[in-house]
Amino acid sequence: MELHWRKSSFSADTGSCIEIAEQGDRIFLREGDDPEVVVQTTRRKLRAFLEGAKAGEFDRFAT
Repeated sequence: MELHWRKSSFSADTGSCIEIAEQGDRIFLREGDDPEVVVQTTRRKLRAFLEGAKAGEFDRFAT
C-alpha cells in the first residue's frame, strides 16, 4: 500500500512534525523522524480528537 504523506507547513524544518495520509475512510499518522511507526484511525475518531484539542481538552499534556 503506497500512501501520500503530508505534513503541516507549521512544522517547517523543526523536526517536530506529524505526517498524515488517507486511504478511503482510514487516516494514517506517523512521526516524521520515525516513519516506520504508523497509527491508523477513522475520520470520525480523528475529528473528535481534533475538536477536543481545539477546545483545550489536552492542554495539560503540553506542560
